[in-house]
Amino acid sequence: MKALVLERPGKPDTLHTMDMPQPDPGPGEVRVKVCAVGLNPVDCKLAASGFPGWEYPFILGLDVAGVIDAVGPDISEWEPGDPVYYHGDLSRPGGYGQYTLALANTISWLPEGLSYAAAAALPCAGFTAYQAMHRKLHVQSGRSILVHGGAGGVGGFAVQLSRIAGLQVIATCSRHNFNFVKDLGASEVIDYKLENVAERVAEITGGRGVDYIIDTVGPESATASLDMLAFGGGLVCIAGLPDLSLIEPFQKAFSLHEVALGAAYLSGDTIALEDLARIGREFGTLVSKGQIRPMVEETITLEEIPEALERLAMRHVRGKIVAQINPGSP
Repeated sequence: MKALVLERPGKPDTLHTMDMPQPDPGPGEVRVKVCAVGLNPVDCKLAASGFPGWEYPFILGLDVAGVIDAVGPDISEWEPGDPVYYHGDLSRPGGYGQYTLALANTISWLPEGLSYAAAAALPCAGFTAYQAMHRKLHVQSGRSILVHGGAGGVGGFAVQLSRIAGLQVIATCSRHNFNFVKDLGASEVIDYKLENVAERVAEITGGRGVDYIIDTVGPESATASLDMLAFGGGLVCIAGLPDLSLIEPFQKAFSLHEVALGAAYLSGDTIALEDLARIGREFGTLVSKGQIRPMVEETITLEEIPEALERLAMRHVRGKIVAQINPGSP
């Protein structure tokens, strides 16, 4: 089969296409003919660092939408021809190839009415946002939320989910993305490059702060976010935890949450793995109903993935980029 491979840890531009053996499903697995694969910043990080246990050449690609074409010997709930999508295991070969394997208990049916390209845009970013809001924060209507990076994948889905949940949505982004983020559901948008975010949040909330914050930027941003929380608020960190040594204890009674979606595979926890499939069903239903936009901004080919990953690494990509893999796929 044709695949885009990494020969050794390096920059995305070192990826190249080559013929690889078609994998056969073992116990608990299905083989998926890949129709489309979503690109994510984590792909760039993994290309650069590699991962313990990888055998090279290695195939990246975590977000897959496609059709099951073979099942393992113990699989009864899935059969060839079933359309599926899922967030994969970073420790195993992924979706930057024509075929790949997936654990049967982590995959979900392709959301009704969606193309494979649209579905491939959802898992990593969409499931992370959904997990942050409905598994960690348990958001309540009428409250307020600050989403850092509202034009990105996780941020864009978080803004949309916040709108659906009935929250007052404040988001940060570059000024040229203001209209995009407002269209997703933000009522207030802050230019993080030109404005003081903490001052603007205080102004918008009358000095109270926000009830929830989703930080997609990093530890420094997460640390600064703690001052923007209202008493009893909750902070979800996607890209690094805050420095709690800088915070006086028992002053805000905040809750702190870490989201590491794909770490469910590394944990081996069956409940956590099965929840990936459950989130896929729940989030997919919202998309099928038209309540969530997949935010596909660009559709590319397998050969164009390295250049697109280079742009993703610079964090200047709006929405999602999806690659169509098998020619003639829906």
